[in-house]
Amino acid sequence: MELRQLRYFVSVVAQGSMGRAALELGVGTSALSQQISRLEGELATRLLQRTSSGVVPTDAGLAFWRQAQLAIRHADDAMRAAQQARLSGHVSVGMAPSTTGVLGLPFMAAMRARYPDIRLHLVENLSGNLATMLGARQLDLAILFQVERTQRWSVQPLLEERLFLICRQDLPHAPAGVHISLAQLGDIPLILPSGSHGLRTRLNTVFAHGDHPLNIVAEIDGLPLLMDAVGAGYGATIQPGAAVARLPADQFRLIEIIDTGVNRPNLLVSLSDDELSPAGLATRVVLQQVAAGLADDGRWLGATVYNR
Repeated sequence: MELRQLRYFVSVVAQGSMGRAALELGVGTSALSQQISRLEGELATRLLQRTSSGVVPTDAGLAFWRQAQLAIRHADDAMRAAQQARLSGHVSVGMAPSTTGVLGLPFMAAMRARYPDIRLHLVENLSGNLATMLGARQLDLAILFQVERTQRWSVQPLLEERLFLICRQDLPHAPAGVHISLAQLGDIPLILPSGSHGLRTRLNTVFAHGDHPLNIVAEIDGLPLLMDAVGAGYGATIQPGAAVARLPADQFRLIEIIDTGVNRPNLLVSLSDDELSPAGLATRVVLQQVAAGLADDGRWLGATVYNR
């Protein structure tokens, strides 16, 4: 059970409507409904009664609403007490270019709101380079896509991203549906990162077990240039949905690859808890919460939080 779910529930009861509560909270109605359903599932009881004019709490919901308000008040008091301590320091965080497109600014906003005295240093680089920087103690935290087991780091599974075939709306011979399997890629011209890139390594591993070689027409290691080439119609690419977060939504088609194992894990990796400063520990919590919130609210396309 999350504090956010309590806030969502209290708002729905106060507004008497899922739609009005969603507007007040700034989330989608479907995302709000999903969170309420998860809350009811955890409690194994119905909290809200749907009526023709909106929603009202059940007897169980009314009892839960009173305690939820109390819990939120205590949590807010605890947050204010922590903020008055004015946690400060310097924290360096690394993310891949596709990750910063969806997570970068929301994470910065959350840090400024909660810990304005922590000076944040954000580094955008390839996942492999970020791992090297973390090993050299040039970063405190990073979101990586794979981790060597020999490293003595703190590793927390963050979320998993589905991969998509991404192409221009008018790319010739592009599939017509919203889903595709590896076997259906056929001769579609692909623009991918080179073999040293983590995503390419993962794709090579998946395709090594099949009989469908990729039709690679170009290799580009920089995401902005790669997406420029896709936008110019030189081919399609295989990337997570976050790759188009900074691009016009109507320019590209995203076709989900449905084969098992075609995904990208996101791992929240940091120095060990003994080495991480209090500011670093606080930043790690914020990073985890913001990423999960974006995925839950549907603002991180194709992302699913682990253990949900």
